[in-house]
Amino acid sequence: MNALILAAGYATRLYPLTLNKAKPLLALGGKPIVEWVVDNLAGIPDLEKIYVVTNDKFASDFQQWSEGYRARRPEFKFKIVNDGSTSDDDKLGAIGDINFVVTRENLSQSSLVVIAGDNLFTESLARFVDCVRGSDATVAVYDVGDLEAIKKYGNITVDAEGIITRFEEKPDNPQGTLAAIALYYYSPAVLSLLTTYLAAGNNPDQPGRFVQWLHTRKPVNTFQINGKWLDIGSKETLEKADAILAGLKTAS
Repeated sequence: MNALILAAGYATRLYPLTLNKAKPLLALGGKPIVEWVVDNLAGIPDLEKIYVVTNDKFASDFQQWSEGYRARRPEFKFKIVNDGSTSDDDKLGAIGDINFVVTRENLSQSSLVVIAGDNLFTESLARFVDCVRGSDATVAVYDVGDLEAIKKYGNITVDAEGIITRFEEKPDNPQGTLAAIALYYYSPAVLSLLTTYLAAGNNPDQPGRFVQWLHTRKPVNTFQINGKWLDIGSKETLEKADAILAGLKTAS
């Protein structure tokens, strides 16, 4: 199994903070966001390598960060992958980036955990990986508990077995408050469908769009996240997450 961290966006909503620094490299609770993400992968057996896909603007920054991090945590193996984009205008999009890395790095024969580089969890992801091994596709879900908040996310409903029966991205009239979040487990059989999805002209951005397309073709399982899920999308959520994570670091 490999892991892929999506970090190729330009985070224009956070300008000027992200004008010269990638959002996952912003410090929260005393360390870069991406470091919280990687720390949550500790303890996962058979994790071969962590790929970080980024853009041409920030690739050298991520390379420098990964070298410093590995000096402290040599158990992790990294590869920084530059998708070649230089601005928000020529970006590949999250799904385009997943396919780019899978194709270029020849990852289609192994399962892949995909995590957005701005999604943080207060619990280890080891239980997620342990529970989803053997499935074709699993997406993490989180109950945001608010009908207004869910309008920013992918709203889903599931059957008694936890398999997705409906998926609507950013709904105007949501059905419930269960959100599909940017943490995925894909088998080789599902990774091979990325090119099919993109070749049909589907939206290459917003990773949930692939799940929305996939669940009508293959069963997509869900895994409910415990603890807190922090989605860093604005200055307000950045400040809130900083306070929460600083508290966690103090407690530990």
